[in-house]
Amino acid sequence: MANEKIIPVNIEQEMQNSYLDYSMSVIVARALPDVRDGLKPVHRRVLFGMNELGLQPNRPYKKSARVVGDVLGKYHPHGDKAVYDTIVRMVQDFSLRYPLVDGQGNFGSVDGDSPAAMRYTEVRLARISNNILADLDKNTVDFVANYDDTAREPSVLPTILPNLLVNGSSGIAVGMATNIPPHNLTEVVDGLIALIKDPKLPVDKIMKYIKAPDFPTGGIIWGFEGVKSAYETGRGKIIIRAKARIEVAKNDRETIIISELPYQVNKANLIENIAYLVRDKKIEDISDVRDESDKDGLRVVIDVKRGGAANVILNNLFKHTQMQVTFGVILLALVDGIPRVLNLKDMMESFVKHRLNVIIRRTKFDLDAAEKRAHILEGYMIALDNIDEVIEVIKKSKDVPTAQERLMKRFKLSEIQAKAILDMRLQRLTGLERKKIEEEYRELIKLIEKLKRILASDALRREILTDELKLLRETYGDERRTEIVMNAVKISDEEFIKEFIKEEDVVI
Repeated sequence: MANEKIIPVNIEQEMQNSYLDYSMSVIVARALPDVRDGLKPVHRRVLFGMNELGLQPNRPYKKSARVVGDVLGKYHPHGDKAVYDTIVRMVQDFSLRYPLVDGQGNFGSVDGDSPAAMRYTEVRLARISNNILADLDKNTVDFVANYDDTAREPSVLPTILPNLLVNGSSGIAVGMATNIPPHNLTEVVDGLIALIKDPKLPVDKIMKYIKAPDFPTGGIIWGFEGVKSAYETGRGKIIIRAKARIEVAKNDRETIIISELPYQVNKANLIENIAYLVRDKKIEDISDVRDESDKDGLRVVIDVKRGGAANVILNNLFKHTQMQVTFGVILLALVDGIPRVLNLKDMMESFVKHRLNVIIRRTKFDLDAAEKRAHILEGYMIALDNIDEVIEVIKKSKDVPTAQERLMKRFKLSEIQAKAILDMRLQRLTGLERKKIEEEYRELIKLIEKLKRILASDALRREILTDELKLLRETYGDERRTEIVMNAVKISDEEFIKEFIKEEDVVI
C-alpha cells in the first residue's frame, strides 16, 4: 500500500524491550506486595472495591460475583478467576493468619477441596480490614487513574495493620520471587512499639519481641537457625513439622495422633501418601490410617501394629512425608516501586515511615477542615453581634450577589463567610443556637491548636502511632499458634531405637 509506513526493527532489540516491559509489569503490577500495606494490586483493588460497595462488617453480605464484576470492570482488567481466587484466599482461615474478608458459603478446605462458584458464595469485609482502609477519605494516600481513566484508585492503602508481616505474602515474578511467612499480631505490634521507642534497635533485639513466624495452621518450627538467617538477611529455610503425639491404648497398642499440619500442606494428599508408603513397605508397622477431623479441629489417627515402635514410625513419617516441610523465606517487597530483599528491621521501618506519613497527611486534612469551619463560625458570630444591621442590609439588596457584596464590604467578611450568613436558617438566631455556635468555636480552636502541635512534633506523632498500635493489639491480638523448638536435632532410626526401645531378651 502506498501510505504504509514500515519501520525496520532489530528483532533482538525488540524482544529485549518487549520482555523488559512485560517483566516490569509483572514485578510492579502483579506478583509482588508493596512493603507499606503488604498488598499486591489485586488484593488492594478487591478491598477498595468492597469498601466502595459499602460491604462493611455490620452490613449484609453480597454475592462474590457482584464484587468480582465490580473489581474487574473498574480496576483490574484481568481474568475473573484471578480476582475470585484472591477473594477466596482472603476468606480462608488456614491461608491467612488474620483473614481480611468475611465469607458465607463454601470457600474450600485444608483437604484441597475447591470453593463453590462465585455465584453461590457471599462476602463482606472482615472487621480487621477496617484498620487497612481507615482514613482513606482524608487524603492520606495518593490516588491514581484506573486502567481506562474513568475512575480513581489508591496507589497504597493507609493501613494501621502491619499486614505484610502478620499475613505474609507469596508470589513469583520474572527473575525473582517472594515468600514472606505470617506472624503473630501481638508480637509484631510489641516489636514495632519497641522500634518506635528506639529506632536504633538491632535485628537481634527485635527478635526478642518477634520470635518466629506464626502459621495459621499451627505446627512446630523445628530449629531456629533458618528463622535467624531469614530475619537478619532476608533469606532462610525454616523447617516446619506437624504436631503429633503418641497415645497408648488399653491393649498396650500405640497410636499416633496428628493434631496440626505444616502451613499449606494438603491433609487428604498427606493421608494418601502415608497409605502408599505403607503399601510399598517403605514404612512398616502401621495397621490403619484414619481421618477423624471434625468442626472442632484436625485429627488424623495412625494405628501402630502390636510390637511396632511408634517413635521410629513417627521419625520415618517426618522423613518421607509432608509432616515435615521446608518453608523457604524470601523477604522481597516493593520499596518505592523497586523490588528489594529486606531484613526484618527494614520491613518494620518501612511500615513505621508509611504510617507516620499517613498521620501527617490526616492531621493536615483535619486541620484544613477545622480552620474552614472556624472561619465560617467567626462569620456567624459577627452576624449575630450585628443581627439587626445584617437583616437591614439583606432586605435592602435587590438580589443575592448584591447582598453578599454589601455584607462583605460592611462587616469585612470573606466571600465564604458572607455566603454562609445568607444560607443561615432563622432558627440560628435563638439564644440557645448562639450558645451552641460559641461552644463549637471554642472546641474548634482547641482542636486547631492540638493539630498544629502534632504537625510540629515528631515525638507526638510517634506517640499517636504507638497508641493506635496498642489499640489494634487489644482488639485483635491473640496467642501464638506455632510452637518453636530452638535446638532441634536430626536423629537417625538407629539412634531412635537406642533411645526409645529398651533392650530385652527375646526368643525367635
